Amino acid sequence: MAPSVLQNGGFVLGLIGAAALIAATAMNKWSVKDRQGDVVTSIYTYKGLWQDCETTTAGLTECRPLYGLLGFSGSFQAVRALMIVGVVLSVLATFISVFSLTCLTMNSMADSTKAKMSLTAGIMFIIAGVCGIAGASIYANQIVATFRMSSYNNYGGGFEGGMEGMGGIGGMGGGMGGIPRYTFGPALFVAWIAGGVLVIGGLLKSLAFREMVKDERTSYPGVVYKPQSRTKSDQGDHHSVGGKKEQNYV
Repeated sequence: MAPSVLQNGGFVLGLIGAAALIAATAMNKWSVKDRQGDVVTSIYTYKGLWQDCETTTAGLTECRPLYGLLGFSGSFQAVRALMIVGVVLSVLATFISVFSLTCLTMNSMADSTKAKMSLTAGIMFIIAGVCGIAGASIYANQIVATFRMSSYNNYGGGFEGGMEGMGGIGGMGGGMGGIPRYTFGPALFVAWIAGGVLVIGGLLKSLAFREMVKDERTSYPGVVYKPQSRTKSDQGDHHSVGGKKEQNYV
């Protein structure tokens, strides 16, 4: 496959993945409250990395920013850090991949330099995608752990409570008066998709580097040198010519 096709494909996928990762990081719906079994369904609660929000059926939304660094768990801070690192790397890789495109001609930039820049952008895309997938997975794991804990508390943790709550096992919502439970929000799926797209884009950029380096290798065909054999007549002619030159100088 042509290096330009791989480069352009990797650049487009990387650009889409970077935009999706930024959107997922800024979204507030990383976890949403499941309202199954709730009596009051007029309030819609959802949480993000930077603020918690509540929306009423009347269309009023109120958000509480999550200030500070020490008041949250280590896993929550790790998710924040991974998403920020992924966003920064994806943005930098996008800028680098722009200058590494073969369709852009620059007088002072060699093809080998563009190939190295393409590889650098590809590696950064892959790392950014892994950071996005890891951050979303850690947050999803916390949602699952919280769901199991709240399910145990809501249904009493015993056999009778479990039998009474069999109807709500399929959902994430707690019973009446129980601890609220949260399920996966759309931001998690956006982050997972963005991470996958970034990884694919980085692989395409890395393959483009391989093809560009392969094209730069020049092949030198082997040439057999055969010296010309001199015959006696050639030697006699050479001596005769030399003799004529000496006679001319006399």
